[in-house]
Amino acid sequence: MKRIVGEPGRKSYAAGGLRSIWLSFSLERKMRFLAGSAAAVVVLSIAANILVAGYGMKGFSSVLESNSRTLEFWSAMDRETSEFMAYARDGSQENLRLLETACARTEAAIEALPFDYAAIGRERYAKTWSIRNMYEKYAGVRDTFLKLEPEAPEYLEKLYTIYRVQGYLGAYGGQLEQMSVEMGSERNEKQQPFLVIAPAVSLLWGGAALLMVRWLNRSVHRNIVKPVVELAEDSRRIGENDFSGPDIQAEGGDEIAQLVRAFCTMKASTRGYITALTEKHEVEKQLDVVRLQMLKNQINPHFLFNTLNMIASTAQIEDAAATEKMITALSRLFRYNLKSTESVMPLERELRVVQDYMYLQQMRFGKRLRYSADCPENTQEVLVPSFALQPLVENAIKHGLSSRSRGGRIHVRTWMEGKRLRISVADTGTGMKAERLSEIREELRSGQEGKTGVGLGNIYRRVHAMYEDGEMELYSCEGCGTVVQLAFTPELLKGGRR
Repeated sequence: MKRIVGEPGRKSYAAGGLRSIWLSFSLERKMRFLAGSAAAVVVLSIAANILVAGYGMKGFSSVLESNSRTLEFWSAMDRETSEFMAYARDGSQENLRLLETACARTEAAIEALPFDYAAIGRERYAKTWSIRNMYEKYAGVRDTFLKLEPEAPEYLEKLYTIYRVQGYLGAYGGQLEQMSVEMGSERNEKQQPFLVIAPAVSLLWGGAALLMVRWLNRSVHRNIVKPVVELAEDSRRIGENDFSGPDIQAEGGDEIAQLVRAFCTMKASTRGYITALTEKHEVEKQLDVVRLQMLKNQINPHFLFNTLNMIASTAQIEDAAATEKMITALSRLFRYNLKSTESVMPLERELRVVQDYMYLQQMRFGKRLRYSADCPENTQEVLVPSFALQPLVENAIKHGLSSRSRGGRIHVRTWMEGKRLRISVADTGTGMKAERLSEIREELRSGQEGKTGVGLGNIYRRVHAMYEDGEMELYSCEGCGTVVQLAFTPELLKGGRR
């Protein structure tokens, strides 16, 4: 069954088409369109006002100027007639001067009368020509009369002739003024429709402009202002680590819409990344605990075997006091190794473990192995990663001193640099070549514990993971020995974990 779509449907389709076109514009193109529309509204409004005002003022000015000039002649002619009559009654020099002034004014007024046939029309042109011609002849008669004596025989005849011509000129002036007024009225009647239509058109244009501005304002608010405000609000929530807000919706394909979509994509990616990072962090924490426990449970069978043999031999040839001391040291070492569950310990406890371990090793290697420590009291109570020093000392003996026939020395030193603690474990062992040192440093950075050993790699990773500024540096020179330095700020322990 076919559905007939009428005018409303077509209007809706047209509106949707215009909206789709508008949404497809870029932001720069929209701004140019808005600026152009505003400029067009202003320019066209100004042009309409100027056209109406200019057209009206030009017409009114022309009519007023024409009437003014005609009225000026009529008034000047009347004044000249009055001054002439005064002079005829009393021919004084003052009256003559006033008459001459009035005549000059009349002549100037006649010269100023409109005399353009195309502009004033046939009737006004004929009347103006008659006035000019009549005044020219009148002026000749008037000037001749002014030279006559009152006793002259033609004096009265010329006087009455002048009075009669003056009456004609005054009548012509009145008729010309009436013609000018009528012509002005006709012109106003002709301009009346324009003066009505132009303001009406201006009002219609203003109404259309207001509707367009209203539509543009709604469009700008919906497609530009609202998405930016929602984007700022969502950014504020994300800054507070709140990703629960709904995604922002944006229509069109301009830069604002692209920015909103990119922001939503970034928001989703960041949320997923944070979730994955949190899960990974939990796994790493559990893995750290497991690795630390594995390290604590690691016992060197060779060291245990040699130590027990040495204790047995000593028990046969010495008194029980030395044996008791060795067993006590070994028991404290195993007790700390197996029962300590904290991730950080006071430096003093770590040093006691190192001291017990070195006592047992010195009993094994004798005078070949020497040990010293320089740890000021202000470092004794500082919390350090548990089980961090003994593996370094063990590495120094195993890889640096055990193979040397004359043995060597191990020196542990701690000091504070401001709030930062530095720990140095140095030996005078065999050291290593520069190539091997670079290789170990790279293996530590990459986490390849299989090559560096679980102990050294574990300490490197724990120091960096536990402290924001944690560092572990390795220095060595072949034939001179090796130095391992740890540096960190105890207050910068991540998460405050223990």
